[in-house]
Amino acid sequence: MKTDLLIGQYPGADSAPLFIAMERGFFKEEGLTVKQEPIQAPQQVLGKLSNGAMDVVLGSYATILTIQEQGTEKFKYIADSYQGAQGAFGIMVKKDSPIKKVADLKGKKVGVNALKGLGVLTMNPHFKVAGLDPDKDLTYVEVPTTNWLSSLDKGDVDAVWMTDPYVSQAKKELGATMLVDTMSGPTESLPITGWAATEKWVADNPKTLAAFQRAMAKAQNIAATDRSAVTKVLPTFTKIPAETAATINLGAYPTSLSAQRIQRVADLMLDSGMLKKEMDVKSMIYTAPTQG
Repeated sequence: MKTDLLIGQYPGADSAPLFIAMERGFFKEEGLTVKQEPIQAPQQVLGKLSNGAMDVVLGSYATILTIQEQGTEKFKYIADSYQGAQGAFGIMVKKDSPIKKVADLKGKKVGVNALKGLGVLTMNPHFKVAGLDPDKDLTYVEVPTTNWLSSLDKGDVDAVWMTDPYVSQAKKELGATMLVDTMSGPTESLPITGWAATEKWVADNPKTLAAFQRAMAKAQNIAATDRSAVTKVLPTFTKIPAETAATINLGAYPTSLSAQRIQRVADLMLDSGMLKKEMDVKSMIYTAPTQG
């Protein structure tokens, strides 16, 4: 059994269970030695995942599904991580902005961290409801996460899609308001990120995988039921100060992996042209071989 693992994690609330598991010795109990590496997106580390230098990666469902369709790598989902909740993801506008409703974004620039990712995926259905065509009526501008507040403040863009803790920070520092909560209505409780490994890795390391899943399930359960465990661990691996961590709107931590839930992401992606053909998520969910 492979016992030394390198895990790619996104430094946000999504990864809190990983750090809870490391801090509380859950991996050690399973005979695993786990190291982690912060990443921006799975695409950056595909080489490492393919050659086995990295074992497991946290990725947004939108990203992993895109890679899967392109065929650059084949993944299996091995654990759910994070799910949207109200107040934590939305389009922010400046304090005295003339933009008062979604329809007012016609002809405007909207900042988002990736032009093909969760932000666009969750904004598009709300634009359609408001009678806007996302391809013709507004312009998406790529703005790195670290520049979200400054670009809104300077007026480089008219609105910015943000996730908490930036939502809270924008309200506090800029007096910004949320124009639309992108985890409401058609996108309510949308699955955000999950843990994945390549099909080859999964086939080669069933015992290691089972041990990883057991340790993570314990930590996920803590994250799901004890908010303070999450807010306490956040400042240890993100730039979020403890006082912000204490008050941010957190998403949810699902304790089971559901193909049905993740299928919603694939269907939304197909609808907004991010996927070219229908994708059956069920085939991507890892199921342990039955003991004979």
